Amino acid sequence: MKKLIFVLTLATTFLAFNDTNAQKFSGIDKSVADIAYYKTDRNAPPSIKVIYSRPLKKGRAVFGSLVPYDKVWRTGANEATEIRLYQDMMFGDKEIKAGTYTLFTIPGSSEWTIILNSDTDVWGAYSYKEENDVVRIKVPVSSGNESLEAFSIAFKQDSEEKIDMVLGWDTTRVKIPFTL
Repeated sequence: MKKLIFVLTLATTFLAFNDTNAQKFSGIDKSVADIAYYKTDRNAPPSIKVIYSRPLKKGRAVFGSLVPYDKVWRTGANEATEIRLYQDMMFGDKEIKAGTYTLFTIPGSSEWTIILNSDTDVWGAYSYKEENDVVRIKVPVSSGNESLEAFSIAFKQDSEEKIDMVLGWDTTRVKIPFTL
């Protein structure tokens, strides 16, 4: 009898362990979350941090189709893109205070409107409110030689004080100027 109880306990433990290891992770976002930092050097504290999700092209036409022109876009996928400025700086030609903002954009074929909005922790652009815009600037669109499968954000230092935050997807490139 003790042997039977031992075998049943062992079998139950094995099945429970096996079921735990076989756990399915359904519903995981297909657009992976990412973070881009701008630091003056590798050991310096960050000046800018961007948290965003990276949708994939998957053979689709992107701007003007998947992402319509002339409509507010969350600038990525899932939750709206969040940007944290660790110090006061210039955003284009506008002065902006240190803080956390949501980065919305309005893509166009030759020019984009870039928006920093005070609403944070929002899903997509569904609850976007223009009255909560802190600042808007317009920037030109350019093309890259390489088609990017995933929407990407990176920083490029122009000079000691000037930084471009570059948005790229497919062959579209948009540079957003910051000055420290």
